[in-house]
Amino acid sequence: MKKFLKAAGVRAARTVAQTAAAMLGTSLALSEVNWVAVLSASLLAGILSLLTSVATGLPEAERDHA
Repeated sequence: MKKFLKAAGVRAARTVAQTAAAMLGTSLALSEVNWVAVLSASLLAGILSLLTSVATGLPEAERDHA
């Protein structure tokens, strides 16, 4: 269980960083950064990543049990 939580956390953190980078890049192109939108979209993406990991499992966590 500990390996699963670590793998899911790493995956969610990467998703949050990718979403924030995409939102910032888009916002900078428009000359205005809406920080509330960047943070809320990034956090939502992280939560959805964790839920997806719970629902479908993680190959990297299962690989360690084999």
